[in-house]
Amino acid sequence: MDDTWAGLADLFADEAYASVKGYVRTFVLHHQLLEHLPPPPASVLDVGGGAGHQSLPLVQAGYDVTLLDPSEAMLAKARIRLPADVTFVHAAGEQASEVIDERFDAVLCHGVLGYLDDPAPLVAQLCACAKPGGLVSIMTANARAMAVRPAMERRWDDALAAFDSRTEINVLGVPGRADTVEDLSALLEDNGVDPVAWYGVWLFVDWHEFGGATLDLADAPRIAAVELEAARRDPYRSLSRVFHLLGRKRPASPG
Repeated sequence: MDDTWAGLADLFADEAYASVKGYVRTFVLHHQLLEHLPPPPASVLDVGGGAGHQSLPLVQAGYDVTLLDPSEAMLAKARIRLPADVTFVHAAGEQASEVIDERFDAVLCHGVLGYLDDPAPLVAQLCACAKPGGLVSIMTANARAMAVRPAMERRWDDALAAFDSRTEINVLGVPGRADTVEDLSALLEDNGVDPVAWYGVWLFVDWHEFGGATLDLADAPRIAAVELEAARRDPYRSLSRVFHLLGRKRPASPG
């Protein structure tokens, strides 16, 4: 596999997550997960887990984590960040159920679907890797909020066009694609997983960042607390540029 993330590993792993926005992402997703995860030491597969930022708090909480990623550069970052008892797998998410025999209590896929032209094959793999009753957790860009970023950046022509678009050049400078909660929920259901909840992830930090404001890292815990509350309430969660969808795999059919 070509390592398309090799040139972005430092920017993504060392800079993006060192920001207030990176802190908020990890904090909000982790607390949303804890509302649905079984207690540790349940098994967790982090598909496209990158440098391990979302896996780290789960490992620290006592979960048994396997991290799968197609980028050796990202896995190298993850091996530095995570303890030796984490299992690392170098593979594409679309091959997950083929390269890993184990089935997991929870399968995560955060910030990956937007880089794929078609999310269906990867969603099918996520569902296949979950045990009956297991959790499937997906975070991706919100197609219903595509105009937020260009509008906050005062790119008015781009904002007008974005209302009817699902693609953009994202903040890392690479092409990205967005989904809706409804479309991904239907994909989960087609693969034997029932949606149970969805949340926003970023709202106010996005507006400040794209509006040109600089947020103080010392305020990150208070900002994260506000974002966590906004993420579970309407209309705020619907305005978030990113959403977090969780589903539970149906029990195996008898016979």
